[in-house]
Amino acid sequence: MAFTSVKGLLEGYAAQMDKEFWEYILEEDMHAQQITREQSLAYMRRVWQVMRQTVAHYDAAQRSRSGLSGGDGEKMRRAEAAGHTLTNGFVTEAMRIALVTAECNACMKRIVAAPTAGSCGVLPAVLLAYENAFGAEPQAFLEALYVAAAYGEIIAAGASISGAQGGCQAEVGTASAMAAAALVYLHGGSPEEGAQACAIALKNMLGLTCDPVAGLVEVPCVKRNAAGAMNAIAAAEMALAGIESRIPPDEVIGAMDEVSQLMSSKLRETGEGGLAATPTARQIQHRLREMSGQEQR
Repeated sequence: MAFTSVKGLLEGYAAQMDKEFWEYILEEDMHAQQITREQSLAYMRRVWQVMRQTVAHYDAAQRSRSGLSGGDGEKMRRAEAAGHTLTNGFVTEAMRIALVTAECNACMKRIVAAPTAGSCGVLPAVLLAYENAFGAEPQAFLEALYVAAAYGEIIAAGASISGAQGGCQAEVGTASAMAAAALVYLHGGSPEEGAQACAIALKNMLGLTCDPVAGLVEVPCVKRNAAGAMNAIAAAEMALAGIESRIPPDEVIGAMDEVSQLMSSKLRETGEGGLAATPTARQIQHRLREMSGQEQR
């Protein structure tokens, strides 16, 4: 694709209103990558298939090598089944799928980086939960993926999707913004409402640090995926109700870039600050190093 701003995306589409929004994005992707329509669609079908397979193949008994991740998605399922959750249906299911997908990543299973492996649970969570709760034709989810991809590309161009460069706001924050825009599209919202959802979701996660315990994409990453999914739902709900971001989407992305530059290197995936520097985190790191040393003997 070749999108560098939300304004450019919306204005470009407005000039070609004979196409649907997702199809405009598709054709821009074809042009940018010099591929055919079927090649582009085949890729998105594969993305959607892998997202579904990740959740379908979840093993609640499996744990990551560190022992820090695994089983939480199943705990969420059991809690809902027992009637012990504050939310139900779509919202709880989205939370569960976000946990499941992020746990699968920690357990070295196949996931879709959306936009990164560390934020892989957010987008599939809202899409798959929507499918379960509201139903839609398979084609609709491919279309929503194109919308999400366009916003991911814009944020990558205007700021960053790298935790090492911009903190977790760049990873889970971007994923949440992508998911919010996709969710608005799925629920019949306008392109402008999708842009507002993106802005609201991203604003809510400005300044989020990347502070992985022991340098692993597990703590706090897995649970942040669930939080990102919840944030996406809230942003989409507000945008669909006609609530707008007082700061335009492109300016929000610009602010995110500025925050990235102001953020200490200790809070950008180095494991030197935030949660990664707590006494418990240091103990975990020490324990894992000892385990690794024993395995190498």
